[in-house]
Amino acid sequence: MRDVCVIGGNRYFGKRLIDRLTAAGDRVTVVNRGSSPPPAGTVHLVADRDDEESLTRALGTRTFDVVVDQVCYTPRQAAVARRVFAGRTRRYVMTSTVEVYEYEDAPDLVREEAVDPRTVAVDLELPWDDAEFLEGHYGEGKRQAEAVLAAGPAFPYTAVRVAHVLGGPDDFTGRLDHYVSRIRTGAPIAVPAVNHPATYIHVEEIADFLAWAAGQDFTGPVNAASHGVLGTGELCEAVAAHVPGGRVELRSVEVGEVSPFSFVRFYGMDNSRATRLGFTFGHTKEWLPRAVAETLGKDN
Repeated sequence: MRDVCVIGGNRYFGKRLIDRLTAAGDRVTVVNRGSSPPPAGTVHLVADRDDEESLTRALGTRTFDVVVDQVCYTPRQAAVARRVFAGRTRRYVMTSTVEVYEYEDAPDLVREEAVDPRTVAVDLELPWDDAEFLEGHYGEGKRQAEAVLAAGPAFPYTAVRVAHVLGGPDDFTGRLDHYVSRIRTGAPIAVPAVNHPATYIHVEEIADFLAWAAGQDFTGPVNAASHGVLGTGELCEAVAAHVPGGRVELRSVEVGEVSPFSFVRFYGMDNSRATRLGFTFGHTKEWLPRAVAETLGKDN
């Protein structure tokens, strides 16, 4: 039986992760600000993870086998977490993102070494507490957070770079709803003039991956993505299958806002490191119809 701490994780794939950990017999402690109760069977600690004193006081003398940080978005948060959990845990799993590759102009699936966090410059003085700044620098915040964890002295971390997540009736992003409304009325769907595909992962699969990663001993970045890239057209056709009489019309635009999951650059991740380490991914084409049905609340 392991002692596992999850920071955040009260919704979407975070709550699925907690379900998997408790089902496996782990003792799970959930740390959040107290705005919502954690899943049953867990210990709840209320703390502001941005406040080092608050977090330290809430943890008391507790130690853990694994910490899974679901809500680390900035280098400041990573620095606080590293100071607080150094010596308290044997393993630290940070949920990162495919967006760390936003500056990589790779023509093919990108591997982890394309962004080595040990070479990323960290600027703690940027306005990371400003919500608008953070939203516009999501990938940069995650990249610098990884860099803080990767810096010396050695800290037993891994950064799970998560592909775009689909599926589940509790998908709160509203991104597929955008397509539903456009397809239902036959309205054009704006995409970039050069529209690139990306890698994705099902909500249940990323929960499986994080639960698996918590029990491993590898360190450093690791990509988590299902096999097979998807383009906007494939996503739209999957949505249209659940919209009676729906019609897909993609319209290329040179400037202006484009639809969700439409990309001016290729966001494809190579998952071979995780595969070599022992995780078996599914294929997007196998789970995409189910993911759309789940999100839209319809049957396959």
